Amino acid sequence: MQKLNNFLLNKCQNKGSVSGISVRSGTSGASLFNYYASTRLQPASNLKILTAVAALRKLGPEYTFQTELHLGGKVVEETCHGNVYLVGKGDPTLQEKDYKQFVASLKERGIKNISGDFILDDSWYDDIRWSDDLIWADQQYGYGSEVSALTLAPDTDYDTNAIKLIITPEKLHTTPKIEILPHTEGITVTNDAVTTEEADEEALIVRRNNSANHFFISGKIGRKEGKQEVYMAIKHIENYIADTIRQILKKEGIALEGRIKKGKLQGDAACIYHKQSPPLTGIIIPFMKLSNNGIGEMLTKELGRKTYDDGSWESGLAAVKEALATYSINLDTIQLKDGSGISAANFIPAEELTRLLYEIQQEKWFPEFLASLPAAGEADKMIGGTLRERMKGLDVQAKTGTIEGVSTLSGYVTNGKGERLIFSILFNHLLDTDTGKELEDELVAIMAEIEEWC
Repeated sequence: MQKLNNFLLNKCQNKGSVSGISVRSGTSGASLFNYYASTRLQPASNLKILTAVAALRKLGPEYTFQTELHLGGKVVEETCHGNVYLVGKGDPTLQEKDYKQFVASLKERGIKNISGDFILDDSWYDDIRWSDDLIWADQQYGYGSEVSALTLAPDTDYDTNAIKLIITPEKLHTTPKIEILPHTEGITVTNDAVTTEEADEEALIVRRNNSANHFFISGKIGRKEGKQEVYMAIKHIENYIADTIRQILKKEGIALEGRIKKGKLQGDAACIYHKQSPPLTGIIIPFMKLSNNGIGEMLTKELGRKTYDDGSWESGLAAVKEALATYSINLDTIQLKDGSGISAANFIPAEELTRLLYEIQQEKWFPEFLASLPAAGEADKMIGGTLRERMKGLDVQAKTGTIEGVSTLSGYVTNGKGERLIFSILFNHLLDTDTGKELEDELVAIMAEIEEWC
């Protein structure tokens, strides 16, 4: 205990930064150590703990998301006489292969021509694409992408409504190779980057035009370091999905007389195909392991839709609070603004995080929640997640968090006696978030060494 106090006194005085630390017994829930633990601080992505708990409690671990394809007219002589409707209901796992299957299901019915329109129905959620406090500069990056009920992700990391740019160094002093996944005609790139022998990852700069899907790549990429994968958000996701579908229809030889446009399912159009997502227990793996913001915001809107029949942030956050109210959480001291933690206006004390992490151990779905947390030192990103390069040799499962000036870590560590400790470390007002990560790792290592807390 003294070692922990000495560390905080000597190393955590970061010239104006603020810290909140709480440690509890994993067995009794008793508070073992507090350092400004009741002070409300920004949790960054530690807020995802609250979103995951609310989703598991209210939706259930086996909950799935649906996407449906409907025909609004009869099929006569290879022509669908009416509209086709693609109805999205919040599945964050949709990829290009799924859109190919939607079109393939038309072909399987012998359809070679659609006389009406191809309607994209994303009305399951509201039309607000970003949470209130997302700063405009973040809207270009994969972690700040548009939130919609009809989505498209480039891979099984499920960065919804984003593209993946694979940037590979070529010969020295030449521009690198650029690969775009998934690629449509609506994406353009200006490549002014240069291949060098060595270059820090930060030396490569990727940004997007504020009003269009034109991406600018500049700076340096090192041959020694190899390729980089960068996730960038798509502007006007419905147009991008429309371009993707148009491309697939053309490839499959299906003619569309009308347009691909936003709209709502009309009349008694028959559902001819429906895609079901993996269960929630599978979705929270990339959500928590990779700190996937898009999934967090979609889960929030889904909670609002299922609880109050309203797929909005306002209703979703109300549903999160309703779920948290079943535990001994002081909701009067918490402020929630989104489901991912990207807002600087989210506030929660460290002691409330550890209290929640203690109480959910009694839930039937707790093993699935625990498995979703990044595991320290595990190289597989779907196991180690954001902790795969940290605290190697320690038995730690915890959620990381990082936004400008904020670094956080909350979860579970097993000490030398085999006892589970629950901790939350919140650093705010940092000038260097990397310093926060280093301090977190040292603090957790000290916690693991302490066998007597009295």
